[in-house]
Amino acid sequence: MNIGLTGGIACGKSTVSEMLVRRGAMLVDADRIAREVVEPGMPALAQIVERWGAELLLPDGSLHRKKLGEIVFASPDALQELQRITHPPIRAAMRERMAELQRLHPDKLVVVDVPLLYESELQSLFEAVMVVYIPRELQLDRLMQRDGLTREQAEQRLRAQMDIERKKALADIVIDNQGTLEQTEGQVKTFLKERRLL
Repeated sequence: MNIGLTGGIACGKSTVSEMLVRRGAMLVDADRIAREVVEPGMPALAQIVERWGAELLLPDGSLHRKKLGEIVFASPDALQELQRITHPPIRAAMRERMAELQRLHPDKLVVVDVPLLYESELQSLFEAVMVVYIPRELQLDRLMQRDGLTREQAEQRLRAQMDIERKKALADIVIDNQGTLEQTEGQVKTFLKERRLL
């Protein structure tokens, strides 16, 4: 079986994916792939530099992610443009890794962690979509604390994604992550037992 794992920024997707992996799931991490496709020498990085300039490069030739974030989260058009550059290679690598894991481990759960799963309309790739949920106010607080952002910067990042309540409504499986780690873990175990994956 495969599932798409998503949620909003700072909702705790990584925590839930770690819990699933500890119980035997195989993980494809779209965020990791997103970093790989903009490494030095990759076509996507060359396109980003061509579009926004060499000042987005650090001295070692790698991408200055924070500077790029400031540009794209301040402008929906710039964010769309970045997604046009990076999404095709990310999706290709994601599909490839998913297929490989399913071929090598047909009896295992394959979890594909995709932050913008619904925004990118990728739900048809998966047998089910799991959303890690916390209410928006808590999401804002956690994001400001985690990344040292002002409220306005955090709001900008949240506005760049589909609203968490909408994701929750679309989900096949919801993991509510506003309680304790033990409570979240309990929901993960219940999901795995129900699907006979534990």
